[in-house]
Amino acid sequence: MTPRPAVAALMLLLPLAVSAETFRCGKWIVDEDISREELLHKCGTPTSRDSRIEDVRAPNGYTGGNTKVGETVIETWVYDLGAGKSPMVVTLVDGQVKKIERKPR
Repeated sequence: MTPRPAVAALMLLLPLAVSAETFRCGKWIVDEDISREELLHKCGTPTSRDSRIEDVRAPNGYTGGNTKVGETVIETWVYDLGAGKSPMVVTLVDGQVKKIERKPR
């Protein structure tokens, strides 16, 4: 039995979906599996930080809308890696690293 075209296309895209950004802090490689504490230990204080609180909402079966069920803290840390290198932006959600991306110059 041969795979359907949609499944085959999805399989081709799968390697692209799992690639994540990493960067070097001194002798350390930092990726999305690092904890907030490890990030601070390995990279030190970020060049800049921003923090915001967003509502967490869930569907409400009684009204058909959604209801606030909590709050989440989203932090954006920027590390300036020096001349000729793009700064790295680390997004933390409730203290956990969720995304690392290169900031456009």
